[in-house]
Amino acid sequence: MIGGGLLIGWYAISLPRLADLRDAGQRKAAVRILAEDGTLLARYGSVHGQPILIKNLPPMLANAVLATEDRRFFDHFGIDLIGVLRAAIRNISTGAIRQGGSTITQQLAKNLFLTQERTIGRKIRETLLAFWLEYRFTKKQILTIYLNRVYLGADVYGVDAAAKAYFGKSATRLSLYESAVIAGLLKAPNRYNPAQHPQRAAKRANQVLRNMVAAGWLSENKAKQHFRKRVLTVRGPATRLNTRYFSDWILSQARGLIGAASGDLIIRTTLDATLQRQAERNVKQILDSAKRRNVSEAAFLSMKPNGAIRAMVGGAAFAKSQFNRATQAQRQPGSAFKLFVYLAGVESGLMPEDRVYDRPVDVHGWSPRNYNRKHRGEMTLREGAARSSNAVAVAVAERVGRQRVVQAARRLGVTSKLGSDPSLALGAYEMKLIELIAAYAVIANDGLGVLPFGILEIRDTANKVLYRRQLEQAPRIVAQRHVSLMNDLLHASMAWGTGRAARLKRPAAGKTGTSQGNRDAWFVGYTRDLVAGVWMGNDDASPMMGITGGSLPAHLWKRIMIKAHRTLPPRPLPGVVFKLHDRP
Repeated sequence: MIGGGLLIGWYAISLPRLADLRDAGQRKAAVRILAEDGTLLARYGSVHGQPILIKNLPPMLANAVLATEDRRFFDHFGIDLIGVLRAAIRNISTGAIRQGGSTITQQLAKNLFLTQERTIGRKIRETLLAFWLEYRFTKKQILTIYLNRVYLGADVYGVDAAAKAYFGKSATRLSLYESAVIAGLLKAPNRYNPAQHPQRAAKRANQVLRNMVAAGWLSENKAKQHFRKRVLTVRGPATRLNTRYFSDWILSQARGLIGAASGDLIIRTTLDATLQRQAERNVKQILDSAKRRNVSEAAFLSMKPNGAIRAMVGGAAFAKSQFNRATQAQRQPGSAFKLFVYLAGVESGLMPEDRVYDRPVDVHGWSPRNYNRKHRGEMTLREGAARSSNAVAVAVAERVGRQRVVQAARRLGVTSKLGSDPSLALGAYEMKLIELIAAYAVIANDGLGVLPFGILEIRDTANKVLYRRQLEQAPRIVAQRHVSLMNDLLHASMAWGTGRAARLKRPAAGKTGTSQGNRDAWFVGYTRDLVAGVWMGNDDASPMMGITGGSLPAHLWKRIMIKAHRTLPPRPLPGVVFKLHDRP
């Protein structure tokens, strides 16, 4: 007895601090990220429902839980000696642990204060804590705390969160059968998750109804009327969209808008779930076909001309690499950078019909070559842009001044490091896909400034708006006449130049880009409705085999854009006279 008393005293001393039950089970804020149409894209953290008093819950819910988990709850003092004895006899007779004897009070003590380890020490602490809870709280208070804190699968805690997750309603409105489904989850929350295992959950719920009959709280006839073979929920299996690249980016953006959140959040974004699904499918297909050409990675990003992100694919597989190549990777854009060269040119007075020379150039000993190592001689500026002549781009940059090219890039939102040596004109300095697409979006946006964004609204679970994006008129940063001239040049590139593989049956403009040694391949283009860009390459910057911006990236861009514009009527681009069979 002395030894037993000392042992219990030792475990009592080592109990967790009980001064404030409110601190027990603290958690990080949960965040749900939704597409524009409300589709669930991702969820971070655990979801907890609103605390509900036992008197406000349907009596059948409490009865279903008690009939299944602790039928003598209102009669015992924290431990159920009859239940412990029955469980011991069952386990001894079967030679294995088949049944437990924990009461709801013991389960609450374990969930709030202890780990899930199976040791004698943990069981003794659990029992002592159960005694303390029974002494400190009434039975209804204990049951209330339990129902609001218990884990019920799918990262949801509490009956209110479970009711909303599985049935789209508050726990106060649960039916008898829905109550039985939730009570059935207590035995094995993930195994009996009705969204993932509807038939298994139905079988378990039927057993809960039988338990209620055995406890005298439900007639056998009524129980049979509610038997089901399958549970119908409002929530199907988790979305198959691979949006973690986008969702992680959104989470970082949200912190900048509202700081560290202390409660659960719901973030509605600009993402188009249908377009995202199409982008993911097409990126995967084209990467699978390109493995033999040493292409392991790709990124795709699309946005409205005002900067609202519509789809984002940051890599081949988020599970293998969380590095977002759409927003984080710095790569050489090659000729896709010529947007800024020609913008600086037209702003300095050059016109698409002006005659220029595609011939060897030498800038202080530096002599760049065209991709095909050939020169065509005299041509228009439009043809120089369309055929992506390096000689013409360098000549334009030297004529207007490299500093003007840098200034044009900065004005269109480029923040990456840019030098002022002659190779600037050919995209030698690394950039991010998102900033390059945003720069092209300025032209698609009729010259108005563009800042990429993905968050429309942030609310808490009480439906209070914490942030809502305001519709503001962006400042004009490119004159309309210069926008028309740039549309002319970039449309020619897509209509009959290096980007012709991306040609659409509607007015569009764009530019290819290929870095030295075929280490990076780009295509960035736009219509009046959507701007999108593709990057393909390898993380280790190893060369691809014959991949240029006008090949696979242009094909991928075209596939996705055709689907994105399926229901949209063609809209003109200022400065472009569109012909279905446009040729120089």
